[in-house]
Amino acid sequence: MLNFLAKRIVQLIPTLFFVSILIFSLQQLLPGDPALVMAGEERDPAIIAQIRQKYRFDRPIPVQYFYWVKGVLSGDFGQSLRNNEPVLKLIEEKLPVTLQLASMAIVIAFLIGIPAGIVSAVKKDTAWDYGANLFALWGISTPNFWLGIMLIFLFSIKLGWLPASGYVPLSENWRASLASTIMPAFVLGNAIAAILMRHTRGAMLQVLDSDYIRTARAKGISETNVILKHALRNALTPVITLGALELGTLLSGAVLTEQIFSIPGFGKLIVDAVFNRDYAVVQGVVLVTATVYITLNLFADLAYMLVNPRLRA
Repeated sequence: MLNFLAKRIVQLIPTLFFVSILIFSLQQLLPGDPALVMAGEERDPAIIAQIRQKYRFDRPIPVQYFYWVKGVLSGDFGQSLRNNEPVLKLIEEKLPVTLQLASMAIVIAFLIGIPAGIVSAVKKDTAWDYGANLFALWGISTPNFWLGIMLIFLFSIKLGWLPASGYVPLSENWRASLASTIMPAFVLGNAIAAILMRHTRGAMLQVLDSDYIRTARAKGISETNVILKHALRNALTPVITLGALELGTLLSGAVLTEQIFSIPGFGKLIVDAVFNRDYAVVQGVVLVTATVYITLNLFADLAYMLVNPRLRA
């Protein structure tokens, strides 16, 4: 396993290198000139020239890329062109918010989706199966913005149990923090749970028809052990892959949900940066997101080995 881990880590280096080139190149295709945006309404030519020189906008693109990568490797993602704050500071402020929200959402999705998929497969063509499939259809079809508004109306306005919007950091008050994020986390986890349920059901149905499952039952192993120990462990491989991808998507920022509940996460940060032509922030956030995706894929490969002993060889 250590050799496999070392090889995968070595493979991350060229992958991140090409990702950084792609991020920097696509950033140059965005319309508009950040120097003009920063210069304000008067757009004094002397000020514009000074801005171009300060942020190296007057240098060739390869030179700009070199200085950007050099700064990233030393922990300097540059400064925001809009508010003149370090990009790394903005990321450090927003990432914990999105990390908490994404973690809660993926936990909710796993707690709902996997058990529903197992029950649906084991109770195939019964009322349990039809109910689980109906739940999956509802979860996939329900728009996040509508569900979020309905939850706010019910639990905030009618019942008064939860705050309608805003965010409280965990370090300040963990109870208030959970109360402010449970509704947006459920909105995000609901759709993922429906997808996980469908994948878990399909994988379980395929595994339950395998010869080794029939052999385990013939040996007199209890049905619970057959399902949870033998069938589920082999059916989890596609579910782990899907979970890692969905978690990466959540960490990149759930823009609409964050806007509805006024959550100051990655989604709002990247949207504001794009509209403001804030190149440094866009590059930093996208690079961090890409790194998270690649790292989660590595963790998914390691999880395969933990749940499926045959892959350890």
